[in-house]
Amino acid sequence: MDPDFDLYSLGEERDALRESVRALAEKEIAPHAAEVDQQARFPEEARTALTQAGFHAIHIPEEYGGEGADSVVACMVIEEVARVDASASLIPAVNKLGSTPIILSGSEELKRQVLPTIASGESMISYALSEREAGSDTVSMRTRAQRDGDDWVLNGTKCWITNGGVSDWYTVMAKTDPDKGANGISAFVVHRDDPGFSVGPKEHKLGIKGSPTTEIYFENCRVPGDRIIGEPGTGLKTAFATLDHTRPTIGAQAVGIAQGALDAAVEYARDRHQFGHAIADFQGLQFMLADMAMHTEAARHLVYAAAARAERGDKMGLIASASKCFASDTAMSVTTDAVQVFGGAGYTVDFPVERMMRDAKITQIYEGTNQIQRMVMARALLKK
Repeated sequence: MDPDFDLYSLGEERDALRESVRALAEKEIAPHAAEVDQQARFPEEARTALTQAGFHAIHIPEEYGGEGADSVVACMVIEEVARVDASASLIPAVNKLGSTPIILSGSEELKRQVLPTIASGESMISYALSEREAGSDTVSMRTRAQRDGDDWVLNGTKCWITNGGVSDWYTVMAKTDPDKGANGISAFVVHRDDPGFSVGPKEHKLGIKGSPTTEIYFENCRVPGDRIIGEPGTGLKTAFATLDHTRPTIGAQAVGIAQGALDAAVEYARDRHQFGHAIADFQGLQFMLADMAMHTEAARHLVYAAAARAERGDKMGLIASASKCFASDTAMSVTTDAVQVFGGAGYTVDFPVERMMRDAKITQIYEGTNQIQRMVMARALLKK
């Protein structure tokens, strides 16, 4: 055997970074996770800890004040934070989601205006694509943007905005030429202080309660002309390219949730005794734990493979969707089984697995439902 054989090895530097993120998450984030969920409050402790360590937006390139970490590292950070608190993991995840359109398609001036504020932790950024009647069917969006001199004026409503009200910046898709369909949608960066912008009340949700989800409103919202991302009409292409890059990060969040539930289930199985034995001694439960671990590990490797391909600039459609879809289905299955391992105790808030099960569900829905992911994969397979 060759100990230097490095295929499938993440390398010492990434392994050390994982240990650092896990230590920070267990010390600074995990102690507040239950309270954050019960009070449905934003995890300020997590934001402070992540920002001080440089993990809140680790993907931002060095030339804009960031750490310049690769896509695999970004997924590792999100995974390790999600292992203890899915809500907190949406700080680095949504900072990447909101800023990726700027990194991919924004002008140099726009990058220098926005990205350093995120890299420093001064600001956060959210992503605004969905509307009440335009979720999976994005082309049906009704939000409009019209030129007015050097500015753009936006009118409409966006919904399901993760970290809405906490973020200062919002990447917004709006129709600039309704007659052109998908080619008539443009992308803009809106600041919370722009006139005509406002944030709606928080949604009351099943899970990820520590991450506020809101609507945002544009009422003759005036945005400077230099805050358009790319050329008019290229917004939807940028949106879809962004999701190819960020769907693996949702997969990473799902893997983290699954790993946290698995760890809790293994520990409980060792400690819980019935019929004079630890329940870990019973083969039926051992099979459950084995399946949970097997699927979690498989999901992790698929997510990392997708992230590596994104870093290389490979074509992403199928594997990006596969990583998000498989990992989120795994998270839902593993967390449900973890509750079963805990029995009646797992159904109470005294243990974290019920929260993890509730948090896991959203990973099957946002950034494209898993039904849409399967459509994307099938089209990629069947395309000539």
